[in-house]
Amino acid sequence: MEPHEIEELIRQGLDCIHVKVSGDGRHFDAVVVSAAFEGKPMVRRHRMVYRTLGSRFDDERLHALALRTLTPDKWRDLGSGDGA
Repeated sequence: MEPHEIEELIRQGLDCIHVKVSGDGRHFDAVVVSAAFEGKPMVRRHRMVYRTLGSRFDDERLHALALRTLTPDKWRDLGSGDGA
């Protein structure tokens, strides 16, 4: 899979204000910013993202995805919500 394909799947399955995925075709890193993460622990946020990818881990189209899941407020606090 390509990073842009993963970004699109996440955007289709989760209301996000920012999604950025990088990787080498099997191992990926993603930053996902969504108001849906408000009040949820990290494990639950990650599960929400994994659900958007369906069976792609099961059939090994995806091998590894490191996630950074942020709320819009946290994203702005980190100085990243300025259009970057």
